[in-house]
Amino acid sequence: MTNIENRKFIALDISGKNYLSWVFDVKLHLSAKKLRHTIDEDNATSNGERTTALIFLRHHIDDGLKYEYLTVENPLELWQNLNDRFEHLKAVVLPKTLNDWAQLRFQDFKTVSEYNSTLFKIVS
Repeated sequence: MTNIENRKFIALDISGKNYLSWVFDVKLHLSAKKLRHTIDEDNATSNGERTTALIFLRHHIDDGLKYEYLTVENPLELWQNLNDRFEHLKAVVLPKTLNDWAQLRFQDFKTVSEYNSTLFKIVS
């Protein structure tokens, strides 16, 4: 089935390569919709809020992840499952990124455009 509504940002990839930026985007969008509390521990949410947040989360994850977490009916549980699955990426990605940042030198690039491209890749 095709998506009826356009995604607000890039969906979480099944490999988790965009997990860190996805988490930030989800938190911002849920905060804007006043649904951020649905993914926090010990929350008192209505059934409608949970359903809306779950629809939003499922809309922004890869189809493979949707099928894997098909039986999850609580946005907090889905959030925690995805966190348990991909949280280790911080330990892998951050040291590499810090090393890339330390090794970045303007003189290693032929053009400013190449330097900017690499710089923005590291920052993101």
